[in-house]
Amino acid sequence: MPNTQKTFLRALAGETLPVPPIWLMRQAGRYLPEYRATRAEAGSFLDLCYNPELACEVTLQPLRRFDFDAAILFSDILVIPQALGQHLAFKQGEGPQLEAIRDASGLGKLSVEGIHDTLGPIYETVSKLSHAIPSSTALIGFAGAPWTVATYMVEGKGSKDFPNIRRFAYGDPDGFAKLIDILVEATTQYLLKQVEAGAECIQLFETWGGVLSETGFNRWVIEPTKQIVANLRAVHPDLPIIGFPRGCGLHLVDFKQKTGVTAVGLDSGVKLDWVAENLQKLGPVQGNLDPMLLITGGDPMFDETKRILDTLGKGPFIFNLGHGITPETPPEHVGQLVDFIRDYKG
Repeated sequence: MPNTQKTFLRALAGETLPVPPIWLMRQAGRYLPEYRATRAEAGSFLDLCYNPELACEVTLQPLRRFDFDAAILFSDILVIPQALGQHLAFKQGEGPQLEAIRDASGLGKLSVEGIHDTLGPIYETVSKLSHAIPSSTALIGFAGAPWTVATYMVEGKGSKDFPNIRRFAYGDPDGFAKLIDILVEATTQYLLKQVEAGAECIQLFETWGGVLSETGFNRWVIEPTKQIVANLRAVHPDLPIIGFPRGCGLHLVDFKQKTGVTAVGLDSGVKLDWVAENLQKLGPVQGNLDPMLLITGGDPMFDETKRILDTLGKGPFIFNLGHGITPETPPEHVGQLVDFIRDYKG
């Protein structure tokens, strides 16, 4: 049974709560002045990710302000390619830059052996957090799902239409499968270590699953996620796992049924009536306020929040955004959102 004090874990266990638990993707981030100060102290974004003391501090900062029901480890999905041996740098104003792997000939540079030497500080952060967070707060570990991590590894940076990875996946599926297999193994090992260190739930971020065809989605999103879920559950049978396949619309029912995830994260474009009728029957859902409404605040934010609560609050539900908080978000709007949800009577 989940810790009965932790509403987040109760919702993941299928309980419908009068006030849904709330946490927000990127709740530790640049919208908070204290985060910006800690990031400056760390030196660089990656230095912050690999500094257990400072990564723990930035994870705790939003909890002090807003008393969220869950904390999520502060890290980045691209520590996995770095641990595998791919060069990674974050350039100011440009985002991540990796040494692109455009075909199977580049896979020899990658090795799962030794990833924990690189990732050790992150496990230390999880351990510190497990002792530092309030007793009523759940601790979420996370990783990027294989397809999404692979998009950065193959494109060498963020992309809008992902031409190189789609050519690789469609043109040499056997070669691309080898990359996905490496990522399944590395991600499994990484997440098992997070759970061992104290993570109570795992979220898999599939940010770019929506660019694939139906066939591609089944092969490169559903199957690898299914493998990771099975690998984790072989060791931790009751581990709650949230899958967040962004931009995947009508694929969500298949994703839930075929991968075995506990709950499904929703982006802001999903039709809520459809979710309540088709997806929430199968298990908990999480989402899905548009992050831009958190910037505007006021009645538009409250009206949409009310609609989400009215539609999804009748079943197992965790309130979140449809994507991460943006740096321009006024912190006071986050506080107003949390208060509104906790005071809402329906």
